Amino acid sequence: MNTAILTPASKLRNFRLRPSSIPITSDLNPYHILWRYQVLEPDGEIVTYWNHVFLVTSLIALFLDPLYFYLPSVGGPACITNDTRLGIYVTFFRTVSDLFYLLHMLMKFRTAFVAPSSRGLGRGELVMDPHTIAMRYLKSNFIIDLAATLPLPQIVIWLVIPATKKDRADQANNTLALFVLIQYVPRLFLIFPLNRRIVKNTGVVAKTAWAGAAYNLLLYMLASHVLGASWYLLSMGRQHACWKAECAKENAAGISFCLPSFLDCKSLELEDRQYWMNATRVVSNCDARGDTQFKFGMFADAFTNDVASSKFVEKYLYCLWWGLKNLSSYAQNLDTSIYIGETTFCIVISIGGLILFSQLIGNMQTYLQSMTVRLEEWRVRRRDTEEWMRHRQLPPDLQERVHRFMQYKWLATRGVHEESILKWLPQDQRREIQRHLCLGLVRRVPFFAQMDDQLLDAICERLTSSLSTEGTYIFREDDPVNEMLFIIRGQLESSTTNGGRSGFFNSTTLRPGDFCGEELLTWALMPSPSINLPSSTRTVRSLCEVEAFALTAEDLKFVASQFRRLHNKKLQHAFRYYSQQWRTWATCYLQNSWRRYQKRKLAKELAGQESNNYMLISDQEYNLCDELADGISTSGRDHNSLTDNPNNFQHLGTTMLASKFAKNTRRGVAHKVCVVKPAAPNLDMPLLVKPDEPDFSVGFEDV
Repeated sequence: MNTAILTPASKLRNFRLRPSSIPITSDLNPYHILWRYQVLEPDGEIVTYWNHVFLVTSLIALFLDPLYFYLPSVGGPACITNDTRLGIYVTFFRTVSDLFYLLHMLMKFRTAFVAPSSRGLGRGELVMDPHTIAMRYLKSNFIIDLAATLPLPQIVIWLVIPATKKDRADQANNTLALFVLIQYVPRLFLIFPLNRRIVKNTGVVAKTAWAGAAYNLLLYMLASHVLGASWYLLSMGRQHACWKAECAKENAAGISFCLPSFLDCKSLELEDRQYWMNATRVVSNCDARGDTQFKFGMFADAFTNDVASSKFVEKYLYCLWWGLKNLSSYAQNLDTSIYIGETTFCIVISIGGLILFSQLIGNMQTYLQSMTVRLEEWRVRRRDTEEWMRHRQLPPDLQERVHRFMQYKWLATRGVHEESILKWLPQDQRREIQRHLCLGLVRRVPFFAQMDDQLLDAICERLTSSLSTEGTYIFREDDPVNEMLFIIRGQLESSTTNGGRSGFFNSTTLRPGDFCGEELLTWALMPSPSINLPSSTRTVRSLCEVEAFALTAEDLKFVASQFRRLHNKKLQHAFRYYSQQWRTWATCYLQNSWRRYQKRKLAKELAGQESNNYMLISDQEYNLCDELADGISTSGRDHNSLTDNPNNFQHLGTTMLASKFAKNTRRGVAHKVCVVKPAAPNLDMPLLVKPDEPDFSVGFEDV
């Protein structure tokens, strides 16, 4: 957030140049307020962004300063010249970089600081008074910043050296190199506190591993650049020292008259120098390719490879390669002489190379390793798991399931522990992140669609990710239920045998939007839930790779307390409709009711058929009784014939048997109509216990 601390008008009177007609209010955009009325927070967005910009600018400035060392070059036989065109380019870019140093100083005059006396607890209190800020800055780092900001090389090369009477190339190079090195120290010193300030505000200098590795490699290349430029300047100094020594010998021997100005290429057209060139042996005695008494040592490569007389690009790349090679090898391959400056330079290369290689290259390696640290941890964990499974002689199918789970876990999370990341965040940010990640997926669950946003936030805050591979048993029947799962992707098989009853099996497929483990919700909604977790009424097994959200027992207790405040029957109806336990019970209840209805219907049909048969038999019995009465009335007349005919006795016996059968039939029909026994046991549906109903409205009236 862009933060500008506005100071009261009374505190700014001493800083105003003239009265301002524009009123200063807190409603104005900080960017539209005049600079002199702003005090910036040290960890605000503006200061943090500026620190990154100034860090890049400082590195560019540190790169530009050593380019002044490439100004001298061999312009002819036994003479040194300066590259004016290169000097103009370097001066221009150096001036631009100096403007950033000046702006950085102005920023420090308007950047608040934390009072040392208030650092005992928390962040501390910011000092916002501009006068106090300015006085503190003037007493601390103002001198160092001023020394780093002054354009000393520009002043020396364009004002001081031309104003002197003796502006020979060797003297100009020595003076310029001296001022560049003097100012390079405070500029280099500014990098370290700036780097620490960025790390303090943002945690890291570079946001990505590649950027961090490139930053450390850039610092190492910058050191090689400085080393190569210094080697080139010292090489030119050794060459000039050889020419000067040979001139002194010839002057002492009277061979020729050598002036120091002859070693400057400005005197190439002079007749005295041309005469001196015809008589002197300075060029041959100072040729690094030949056998000379002067020992160039490690600077001989600059002349044997014609580096000193090459173009700037060729010269720069060779010197950069030289610095990088010897800095990486700790100057082990250098052939030095007994010259004190040369050996001292080699010692500096060795010590600096050792420090820079261990620090910068070590940091770069750390950044690069951080990119694959998760992958390496996963490989080590997988290797340890495989060795442990082989040591314990686990079955091959179980080992394969473990391998599939580890592979699926890696593909889903890439080795990142989401819980540990969210744990140290503030509760508000954690809630927002969980809402962003889970709310869209949670709304897919129809049971959650009946809830308001407040309750959904409470649920999303406590949901944890759950991953299951194919064939994983999530719940087993009669085992304790310790979490409630809400399916996001994949399919689960939910089955039950009603406690192991023979002849009973119910199975269904759970898809995205369904949930399981609802026994835990019923347990959590009880006014005083027991310590023991409820038992699962179903066996749940994954049919493929499944991603789900889980609510543990403790989290569900907290969420259940929110359920009671809903006092709405919609949740109860939704729970019944989408609960597989309630669906199974309802299915069994309907099947039992339907079968009872079918049995009653069948009994009524059988009773009706037997009643019709009884009526038919009764009619036949009535006819037989009539015939029997007629026979008795005529018995007097036909007595002789009745006793004489044997068929009449047989007809009378048949009539008596028919009457007895009709009586028994009437008794049986009455018994069946009054008492209908239940059907055979093989038609009975095993009774399923009705699930406990969650109490969604304890202590509230239904609305």
